[in-house]
Amino acid sequence: MTNWSWSDDPNRDKEAEKYDNPVPSRDFILKLLEERGKPLTHRQICAEFQLHDDEAIEAVRRRLRAMERDGQLLYNRRGAYGVAEKMDLIKGVIIGHRDGFGFLKPDDGSDDLYLSARQMRCGFDGDKVLARQSGTDHRGRREATIVEVLERKTQRLVGRYFKESNIGFVAPENRRISQDILIPADDALKAKNGQFVLVEITQFPSFRGQPEGRIVEIIGDHMAPGMEIDVAIRNYDIPHVWPQAVEAAAERFGSGLVDSDYENRFDLRKTPFVTIDGEDAKDFDDAVFCEKKRSGGWKLYVAIADVSHYVHPGDPLDQEARNRGNSVYFPEHVVPMLPVNLSNGLCSLNPHVDRLAMVCEMSISAAGNVSRYCFYEAVICSHARLTYNKVGTMLQEPDSLEGQDLRQEYSQIVPHLENLYALYHAFRAQREERGAIDFETTETKIEFGEDRKIEKIVPTQRNDAHKIIEECMLAANVCAAKFLQKYKLPALYRIHEGPKNEKLENLRAFLKELSIPFMARTDPKPSDYQEVLGSIKARPDFDLIQTVMLRSMNQAVYSPENKGHFGLAYGAYAHFTSPIRRYPDLLVHRAIRYFVRSGKESTNAKKTPGAPVIPQQHILPYDTAAMVELGEQCSMTERRADEATWDVIGWLKCEYMSDKIGDVFKGIITGVTGFGLFVELKDIYVEGLVHVSSLNSDYYHFDEVRHRLVGERSGLIFSLGDEVTVSVAKVDLDDRKLDFEMLAGGKRQRWSKDNPKPEATARKGKKADSSEKKSAGKAAKGKASKAGSPKAGSPKGNAQKAGSSRGGTSRHEVAKLAAKKSRNQAKSKGAAKSGAKAKSGAKAGMRSPSKPKPKARKKR
Repeated sequence: MTNWSWSDDPNRDKEAEKYDNPVPSRDFILKLLEERGKPLTHRQICAEFQLHDDEAIEAVRRRLRAMERDGQLLYNRRGAYGVAEKMDLIKGVIIGHRDGFGFLKPDDGSDDLYLSARQMRCGFDGDKVLARQSGTDHRGRREATIVEVLERKTQRLVGRYFKESNIGFVAPENRRISQDILIPADDALKAKNGQFVLVEITQFPSFRGQPEGRIVEIIGDHMAPGMEIDVAIRNYDIPHVWPQAVEAAAERFGSGLVDSDYENRFDLRKTPFVTIDGEDAKDFDDAVFCEKKRSGGWKLYVAIADVSHYVHPGDPLDQEARNRGNSVYFPEHVVPMLPVNLSNGLCSLNPHVDRLAMVCEMSISAAGNVSRYCFYEAVICSHARLTYNKVGTMLQEPDSLEGQDLRQEYSQIVPHLENLYALYHAFRAQREERGAIDFETTETKIEFGEDRKIEKIVPTQRNDAHKIIEECMLAANVCAAKFLQKYKLPALYRIHEGPKNEKLENLRAFLKELSIPFMARTDPKPSDYQEVLGSIKARPDFDLIQTVMLRSMNQAVYSPENKGHFGLAYGAYAHFTSPIRRYPDLLVHRAIRYFVRSGKESTNAKKTPGAPVIPQQHILPYDTAAMVELGEQCSMTERRADEATWDVIGWLKCEYMSDKIGDVFKGIITGVTGFGLFVELKDIYVEGLVHVSSLNSDYYHFDEVRHRLVGERSGLIFSLGDEVTVSVAKVDLDDRKLDFEMLAGGKRQRWSKDNPKPEATARKGKKADSSEKKSAGKAAKGKASKAGSPKAGSPKGNAQKAGSSRGGTSRHEVAKLAAKKSRNQAKSKGAAKSGAKAKSGAKAGMRSPSKPKPKARKKR
């Protein structure tokens, strides 16, 4: 048997370059386990490599956990690690489906496996499991059998409480969990029928029994004002209650600066910094000042709130900020990352009060290029709290009555604003030269009346003041990224990789159909995208083409490994400018502040004479592995915030439309799938689904390349971007869904040799007509139509089989089970059947038989 030694690792030198405390590489660990032919514990692996140092042992533990996370190793119940491929087991995460079945997403990135409704009875959406491939279904999909649940993701969940036949249960708000939670009478907390509650799971689901739980909080009545936010906060597990230790730590700082705060900082209080934000902003991360240089060009100062002075690694404030990851902005409600007395007080660059800041001072040429930059600690005093509307009026409408009045009111600041405006034009020219992608998307704002009732949904207008601040922040963020890279500091970059080949080919095919040249090959550049956008601005289908291009892009994430930012066309980019509301920015501040105080010679950083060094372990105690983990955490909390916000907006938009059933609207097709068309109503900015089964009497073929549905007999075509007329058929608040009925629209197609008629669809039984809708089997994988949600209601949504009902145990069985206390008799009656026919577009999202039919909602 081979004697193993860490010194024999062929990757040892590479490990030593990457880590301060190098350990055996992944390849070497895999080689050891393969030769031993059996799983080994963490201690056994360290002994094999003759590692006895505590730091090395801990580093190996973290590496093993990372290999387990990435699917290279499996961790068994005896606490030993084995090579996944050798154990014939697949580790992955359950992805639940509203119809009762689900999928296993393997950790190794291979294709998903199908989980039947029966298999889904032993776990919830998000659970980590070990599974074994058990064959394929009739559609050729790999099927899996769950062997063991490794980690339960859902410990608590939000749902509505119901009581029938004296048996209580909770219908989960998360539609990916298709099992109701039994609630014993003693654990119901006096909840009333239909109320939203928070449930703690006391018995997890299994093949032998239904899940059980106890109510730990009554959130409130179904239609109470603001309930949608309370539900989303708990449903997405967003931390929102301040622990006592966090509140105590925040209160310790008081309301203003103390004498010691001014030490070791440059005094810039006389520099006329200003903040420029929205009308309703309450926390101010950034302030700017710009002056002309005698030699030409400008000097730009971007001052960012120095949160790192108050929030230290590992303290209660830091732990809570890390858990939250970012502030969450709901309509007219914010869940802040930091306590309010910091986020809106001491850390906020409020006007006419002294505040601590980290300053990025930049010299910028007349062509808009940053020639020099320098970071340092400072004390500033904002000279004015300005808004985008005021600055936009002063700069873009200087001769208007309002513009003249504002320029008079801020006469001492106007020259500096004009410097910023001139700099902005230089930045924009440089942006175009760089080839950055400039998508023109429409954002909306919900305006409320009394009792939080929506009065209207309006598009938000971006003026040049928005763009001035945007360009200034981009410049500071790029300087921060270059600083991190130059001095090899551990922090998180904001990375945006280029589009994947499959999406790129789909985009190329789509543009080719429209005779739009797209020069990008396998390695596209941002300028390739921008060139297309520039060439189509005058086209009537600009929005359609831009949407397809946007959907070909990857999502930006946080990572300690710099991979550049494709969309912005930067070789390095980081988030530096919002540490009050984003944890990655705070990490970047700590890295920069550590270097500033280190005393190392640099033209990019300076400190006041005599400023003491801050030891790295006190301000930047992170290695690469810790930063990888932080990057994943921050990316997750960002997605969580986005999804929760979309969910709330979807609820609000559905409520807004609930009294408009039967009303007729003009709309634009914004998404085309195999199961229907997504339509956004004009001037209302609400999106819903026209299900394929509700279209005219015909069979429709989904043309994925051209983004259209084509009628087999009629030749009627519905394409992305077409204007149509629809009526509101159904509003489902529980599922955040709107169903529309097509009244007019589409184009007639003339068949030709170059454009042949689709082959006839094989049919069973009667010919489809208006009374018998077509099979949902044509839909392939679909998406839930959630009103106003980019993740559902657009091609970003989740796989859904149109026309199926949710699976799970019926509520009558639930009552029977609870009464007899024999959970092993549970049967799944509502499992989704492959190829089931859709009865109507609305039924694509109907609730499980295990859920009571929602009662009529009262208007708020």
